[in-house]
Amino acid sequence: MLSKELEFTLSQAFTQARNRKHEFMTIEHLLLALIDNPTAAEVLIACGADTDRLRDDIIKFLEETTPRLPSDDDRETQPTLGFQRVLQRAVFHVQSSGAKEVTGANVLVAIFSEQESQAVYFLDQQDITRLDVVNYISHGISRVHSDDPEQQLSSDSDTNLEEEAIEKPTSNPLTSYATNLNEVAKQGKIDPLIGREQEVERTLQVLCRRRKNNPLLVGEAGVGKTAIAEGLARKIVDGEVPEVIADGVIYSLDMGALVAGTKYRGDFEKRFKAVLAELKKQPEAVLFIDEIHTIIGAGAASGGVMDASNLIKPMLASGDLRCIGSTTFQEFRGIFEKDRALARRFQRIDVDEPSVEETISILKGLASRFEEHHGIKYSKRALETAAELAEKYINDRHLPDKAIDVIDEAGAAMQLVPKSKRKKSISVTDIENIVAKIARIPPRKVSVTDTEALKTLDRD
Repeated sequence: MLSKELEFTLSQAFTQARNRKHEFMTIEHLLLALIDNPTAAEVLIACGADTDRLRDDIIKFLEETTPRLPSDDDRETQPTLGFQRVLQRAVFHVQSSGAKEVTGANVLVAIFSEQESQAVYFLDQQDITRLDVVNYISHGISRVHSDDPEQQLSSDSDTNLEEEAIEKPTSNPLTSYATNLNEVAKQGKIDPLIGREQEVERTLQVLCRRRKNNPLLVGEAGVGKTAIAEGLARKIVDGEVPEVIADGVIYSLDMGALVAGTKYRGDFEKRFKAVLAELKKQPEAVLFIDEIHTIIGAGAASGGVMDASNLIKPMLASGDLRCIGSTTFQEFRGIFEKDRALARRFQRIDVDEPSVEETISILKGLASRFEEHHGIKYSKRALETAAELAEKYINDRHLPDKAIDVIDEAGAAMQLVPKSKRKKSISVTDIENIVAKIARIPPRKVSVTDTEALKTLDRD
């Protein structure tokens, strides 16, 4: 349960107390030993601690106040109740979070619950709060290196923060709040981008501008706005882009993770500014914000004085940050366009719904992915039928999304059929049946052509 580092630290704390003939092993002995614990020391330094001064203060306090055993007394040094409570609390939170090891950083967080101890007083003297420690352990937000010199937040005894610190390893803010689409593309998890040459060319052109180099993809839901950003990452990985952006790295912002758990005033601003600071350090980085209208007002509900859009505007205007956004026409007109200062920093690129012919090309390009997943083949005519019938009968969605849904569901339906009755390929009839189910109309009314229906019109 205890990490090897922590076991050594506890052994050191006990040895130091025994060598000094101290009657009790206290929380101060523990903090003194944690200064030499690599994990805890990293956290302390990141939170702005002067470890040399902290060490001197603790040693001076222990020498002046800790009762000593007589030199001829053979009794062992005993841990105080506070010392035991700290270790028990650290172990409890690690167990409840599902983690396997208790580290020095976990013990450091647990020390802050002993508010009456001199150890917490020494940390307070250096303006180190429990929230500073938890923020660094959870999100990698260092008070020393942060570009945001905001006033530090007060400590709180909420146990959820301790569990959050255990669950999330120390990491770069970009790792916590964004996804590296280049890495996802390298793992083969992004489908190829078929067509959309004009939109991709325009996006690259805007990204290469000196200022206001931020493309905004605007189109109806399901037309492939996100696919353009993901496809661009794949093209970068495959070396299919001009040299000027060949080293680009696209990060997709996870707005949900960014806002989640922002209980205290300033939490959201601190997280988002840490992300922006990391992006600024990487000149080749491009931030992708899906549903970008959600950044207007994001964070304000948690008590912050600014939302995400106000934090990002200066970097967008100066060209320090390149950002790709996506939104629908409705959200663009109703929300995004009303923030004139934000809207003028983006270059709008309309993403129109592809034609049936273009959708067929897209389906042919993606067919191999679905064939591999479902273990079945799609005939050329079935793919064409999927695009044609989706356009004709599914009216509440847009191409190519609804056509892709049709072939995906056709493959899924075939998997549910027993192996003995399962066909080797998806036929036109299978596609017609799936479209009938999605559109909720009788199967006999769904047909690629109306010729057959006209032949039997009198009988029907």
